[in-house]
Amino acid sequence: MRFFYTLAIHALLPWALLHLLWRARRQPEYLRHWGERLGFYGAVPPTSRLIWIHAVSVGETRAAQPLVAALRARYPDHRILLTHMTPTGRATSGALFGDAIERVYLPYDTPWAVRRFLRHFRPRLGIIMETELWPNLIDACGCASIPLLLVNARLSEKSARRYARFPKLSRTALRQLSAISASGADDALRLRQLGAPEVAVFGNMKFDIEPPVEQLETWREFRNRIGERPVFLCASTREGEEALILDAWKAKIGAGGTALLTIVPRHPQRFDAVARLIEARGLKLQRRSDNAAIDAATEVWLGDSMGELFAYYAVADVAFVGGSLLDFGCQNLIEPCAVGVPVLIGPSTFNFAEAAEAAIETGAARQIGNAAELVEQAEALMADASSRAVMGAAGLAFAARHGGATTRTLALVERYMPESS
Repeated sequence: MRFFYTLAIHALLPWALLHLLWRARRQPEYLRHWGERLGFYGAVPPTSRLIWIHAVSVGETRAAQPLVAALRARYPDHRILLTHMTPTGRATSGALFGDAIERVYLPYDTPWAVRRFLRHFRPRLGIIMETELWPNLIDACGCASIPLLLVNARLSEKSARRYARFPKLSRTALRQLSAISASGADDALRLRQLGAPEVAVFGNMKFDIEPPVEQLETWREFRNRIGERPVFLCASTREGEEALILDAWKAKIGAGGTALLTIVPRHPQRFDAVARLIEARGLKLQRRSDNAAIDAATEVWLGDSMGELFAYYAVADVAFVGGSLLDFGCQNLIEPCAVGVPVLIGPSTFNFAEAAEAAIETGAARQIGNAAELVEQAEALMADASSRAVMGAAGLAFAARHGGATTRTLALVERYMPESS
C-alpha cells in the first residue's frame, strides 16, 4: 500500500508546486523556502543534539508552546527544531519563540525528501503535534532508529473517516509510531479503531498555555486606545463568518451603539478582504495596524496583527470563537477561558468537541445557533456584569482543572529519549 501511496505522492508533486504558486497570489510567503519542501536545507546548519517537533500550522504551533518550554528546561543542551507546512505556522513560531529555536518546512512525503531531512538534522527524537500521519516519514524514522511520538492527538469523526478510506496504510503508520497520546477519550477511541495498538489519554496541552507577559502590556495599550467602551471580540474568524456577523451586528446594534465590535481573522492574508467587507456595510472602521486611539465614532476595530490573540481576549468583555459559526469545527476556545472572558461558540465544534461540551457544562461558554443569536447574546452579556463575572470565573476554573498534559507528555519523551552519548 505504501508503494502505491508513494507513486501517488510523486504524481501529485507538480500539482503541489502549482498550488504553492496559486496560494502565493494572496500570501507571497508561499514563494519562499521552496527547497525545504523538497528536503534541501543547505542554509540551515545541523546540530548534534536536536529534538524535532512537527506543528503543521498555527493551532499546532500554539499548542506546542508549553511543550517547547518544558523541553528547553529539561534538555538545555539540545536545540529544538519546529517544522511547519504553512507560512502562518512558521510566522507564529517566530512570534512565540524568536531565535530560541530552529524552524523550517517539513518536506513533502516522498522517501528521498524525508531521508534527506533526517540526514541533515539527525534528530534524537521526533514529536508530531495533534494528528499528521505521513507514512514515508514515519517509516524513515523507524529505519533510522529515531523514536517518533504522536502527542496531543486529536481526531474528529470527519478525519477518522478520511483515514479509514486507507485502512492498511493508516494502521501500518500508527503501529510504526513509538507512542501515541491523545487529548481526549473520544480521540483515543478513534485512533484505536484505525489500528493504533495503544493510546494514552493525557489531556490537551492547550490548557497549559499561559498568557505571555508581554501580551499583558499589549492589553493595557489596547485598553488605553479603546477607553471605557465595552468590547465584543470575534476571534479567529473564518471565511464567510465575518459577513454574517457584520450583517447581524448592523441589524441589531445599528449606528450610535457604544460597544466596539472587534474582529480578528484567523488568517492574515484575509485582513484586507475583511476590511472591505466592513467598509461595504458602511460601518466606520479602524485597524490595529494604524496604532491610533479608537475614535468614539468607530464601530469596528480590525485586529490585523499576528501573535497578539491573548491581548485581544484580555481586553474583551465577551468573546466569540470563530470557526464555529460555519462548519469549520471551531478554533481554540481554551485561550479565552484561560483569561476569564465569557465565551460564545457556534454549532460547529468538532475540532474541540470534548472541550466545548465541558466548557458549556461548567458555565464558561454558551452555544448559539446563528449570527443573529450571537449578537443578541453578546449584547445581553455586555449589559450584565454579574453574568460576565460568573462565566469568567467558570472559565478560569475550567482551564485550571484540565491542565497537566504537558507534564505527562514530558514524562513520555523522557522514556523514549536516547541515552546521552
